[in-house]
Amino acid sequence: MSPAPIEVRRAGPDDAADFVRLMSDPEVFGNLMQLPLPGTESWRQRLASPAGPDHLHVVAVLDGRVVGSAGLHPQERLRRRHCAMLGISVAVAAQRRGVGTELMRTLCDYADNWAQILRIELTVFTDNAAAIALYQRFGFRIEGTHRAYALRRGQFADVLAMARLHPQPPTVGWGPT
Repeated sequence: MSPAPIEVRRAGPDDAADFVRLMSDPEVFGNLMQLPLPGTESWRQRLASPAGPDHLHVVAVLDGRVVGSAGLHPQERLRRRHCAMLGISVAVAAQRRGVGTELMRTLCDYADNWAQILRIELTVFTDNAAAIALYQRFGFRIEGTHRAYALRRGQFADVLAMARLHPQPPTVGWGPT
């Protein structure tokens, strides 16, 4: 029997309750820059008004349930418009089932083929080996460590700064004139 297909689609305001469920799990929000006790209305507003038209926020649906989310957020400053920040979360029960891979594939395809993004950046807690391995499979490299980067479970924790450059940057599609 083949595994259930994973659907990746844009997130919307109707997904707010699913985001609250996903982000209420300490094992999920503890590896993100989220805070505990998210509210449905605040998520509904956040999903109804994305940060900008070029920002991509998607969800992964497995067996009819939202089990993951990911976002690609382009930088606004003129000299950094070729860069975007990536964030991703996967429900504990859906981890190691291909959800993270599908979300990463979607974001990298969008960045590489549609959004003119040369560099994707992210931070990941140094003890999140599964996420680090996923990012490395998609061409991300460790660029450094930020010590005491964020408070997590009452302790200051380190993160790795990782980035991926476009594997085949676009070129002009015509020859010499």
